[in-house]
Amino acid sequence: MHRPHHRQRGFTLIESLVAVGIAGVLSSMAYPSLEGHLLRARRVDGVATLLQAQLAQERLRANRAAFGSLAEIGMRATSAAGHYTLAASGDADGYELVATAVGGQARDAACRSLRLRSAGAGAEYASGPDAASSNATAANRRCWNR
Repeated sequence: MHRPHHRQRGFTLIESLVAVGIAGVLSSMAYPSLEGHLLRARRVDGVATLLQAQLAQERLRANRAAFGSLAEIGMRATSAAGHYTLAASGDADGYELVATAVGGQARDAACRSLRLRSAGAGAEYASGPDAASSNATAANRRCWNR
């Protein structure tokens, strides 16, 4: 009696390599967009740290005649998630707080440095690629997630 011949089922090596190649191309196109969202989400760590330091500066000022350093306001030099380092300076007239991106967050080129300055009754929110340069208004709003 003659048995019917059945083909084996499955994928060939070439079909598998084509599928892997297509997946690689698609993921390489999606990665920059994903990284942008990741950097933006991590930026919240720096913004939150600056706002906490701002509150600590105001508490200190309520108890004495001047604003203070990180040690005086009781803040750590790094953000909670470790994506930013924090620097603070203050005197009787105002204070400046600077959060600088570190590690993988340093790839956030336009928003690498977040700065909060207070003199008198107002606060100024600035950002830029470093502590010495500032972004335009639209880019600054993006950096502060506003």
